[in-house]
Amino acid sequence: MFVDEIVVEVYGGKGGNGVAVFRHEKYVEFGGPWGGNGGRGGSVIFVGDEGKHTLMDLRYKRHIKAHAGVNGKTKGMHGANAEHTYVRVPLGTIVYTEDKSLKIGEITEHNQELVVAHGGKGGRGNMAFATHKNPAPNFAENGDPGVQRKILVELKVLADIGLIGYPSVGKSTLISVVSNARPKIAEYPFTTLQPNLGMVSIGESSFVLADLPGLIENAHQGLGLGIRFLKHIERCKVFLHVLDLTRENPYEDFVKINHELEMYNETLLERPQIVVANKIDMPDTEEKLEYLRKHIEVPIIAISALEKRDIDQLLYKIIELLKSAPVIKDETPDYIKNYTFEEDEPDFIITKVDDVFELTGRKLKLIFDRTDFTKDEAVRRFARQLRSMGVDEALRNKGAKNKDTIRIFDFEFEFIE
Repeated sequence: MFVDEIVVEVYGGKGGNGVAVFRHEKYVEFGGPWGGNGGRGGSVIFVGDEGKHTLMDLRYKRHIKAHAGVNGKTKGMHGANAEHTYVRVPLGTIVYTEDKSLKIGEITEHNQELVVAHGGKGGRGNMAFATHKNPAPNFAENGDPGVQRKILVELKVLADIGLIGYPSVGKSTLISVVSNARPKIAEYPFTTLQPNLGMVSIGESSFVLADLPGLIENAHQGLGLGIRFLKHIERCKVFLHVLDLTRENPYEDFVKINHELEMYNETLLERPQIVVANKIDMPDTEEKLEYLRKHIEVPIIAISALEKRDIDQLLYKIIELLKSAPVIKDETPDYIKNYTFEEDEPDFIITKVDDVFELTGRKLKLIFDRTDFTKDEAVRRFARQLRSMGVDEALRNKGAKNKDTIRIFDFEFEFIE
């Protein structure tokens, strides 16, 4: 089964917690803090693999989790960083946020890596907090959580040459003749249901050829296979437009398929194109071929894919066009969403629900997660951090009074003047 678009959930590994311990050795005076830092959590990383041609593997990996970092240890030893989780994907893979508002990255080369979910930073042990004012801190930090999000993974086939044309015109036969690809070929009307890639070598030159599913009239409106596979031709430098000389009107087929390309993306008509007039071994095709030569301006190569007739002439023409073909630039912007005048999210947000003041915010969440609330000294440090962020003053401005309830995520506190 060919899978070219899928939504998966990725989880970066949590950072290891720092540890709060002290030296207790008989002959070490003023032992002091001795707790190490936690290790960094593992990241989820996509890796390009030229041997893969589908996102089928991700269909069975809808939740991809990286390992957590190791907690810090005594004797000042830091916890080990977690190993990253690698997922091999085909070249041409593009990763977006689930709503496709942000492009995270793209993989176009073998072994290229793309981090889709970063691991969390390890928490600091009490050795890291020792100062001349507080030489024996009795607290440590928890590790940061890793990035968690749903991502849309999309595949756009990477090929130099794209075979286009109506179903059953001989595209699969052609790619099986000139390359190592072995698509399904039938003796009855049949259309390819998934792109097939093949490497073609002639002399010292080579290129990647893609047999794309057959287009039909009104495919851009969703008819037949619709636009599902039209996106795969966007990166092809040259199109081989295969026409079947045994069909009633090959010229009309040529016009209709080009119209579908134009309706999907009008810039596709600017790509170099070679018309491959196939099945010249069949009787009564000379007149149709002559008509095509008179009415089509792009180069026309007449072949018989079945009998392998004039295949080399076609391949050399492809090499010639590839040398002068423009480089295809990815027109997808990094940020697809429309910009607004909304300011960046503040450090904290105060909302009043009934008689409770609720505090939320990205930065507030970060320092909240890092705090070990089982340690009184850590709680006092958390209170000082809130005060330095301006939380106390903001609560007073919102009407908070002594003994009012303040809720910060899972915890509730009393406001004390």
